Amino acid sequence: MKKRIFGIITTTLLYGCTINQSNIRIKNGDFIFIEAETKKLSGAISRVTKDEKSIISFDHIAMIETDGKNYFVLEATTGKGSHRENLKTYLKRHKKENRILHIYRLKKEYLPCLDDAISTAKTMLGKPYNYTYAPNENEYYCSDFIERAFRNCSIFDLQPMTFTNPETGKTDAYWLQHYQQLNAKIPEGELGCNPNGMSKSDKIYKIGTLK
Repeated sequence: MKKRIFGIITTTLLYGCTINQSNIRIKNGDFIFIEAETKKLSGAISRVTKDEKSIISFDHIAMIETDGKNYFVLEATTGKGSHRENLKTYLKRHKKENRILHIYRLKKEYLPCLDDAISTAKTMLGKPYNYTYAPNENEYYCSDFIERAFRNCSIFDLQPMTFTNPETGKTDAYWLQHYQQLNAKIPEGELGCNPNGMSKSDKIYKIGTLK
């Protein structure tokens, strides 16, 4: 993968956080979609959720919160669970990992949902990561965390989940091993969400890519 260079973050009082070189002006409530890789959990998510018509596949979604002049990322990840992280630190880490970030934004008519969504997200901080991906009120996975935050406005839809590899028609080998290790049932067909599906919501739009 070619090395992507993230721009330097600068803060302005009126217009939010501008990322130089990318010409993206980040605002409160913006979404971060991270491009999937081909291996491990990232590849496993991509294989079973990517739309065959899509060129880009995502394995993670997070959201941005502003607090005065400070910018944070709200998300749920393996290892850390649901947490809040400084945006500058977040971008530095992903730059080192050569990850590609795509920024999306709520359409204007849904912006009134932001305050409630961010407040809801902050009540879910500090919870463990949901490794089973089955519905759970006390643990969250990345897209589940964001969908719940915006649920009152129905920004994202829940759809039957699948862990089937479309190339083989069988449960993907990664997921088979994953659930065997957890000694848990694969939640095939249960309602859930994923970054690829959420990126297609007609209530959000893409504003740019950090590279």
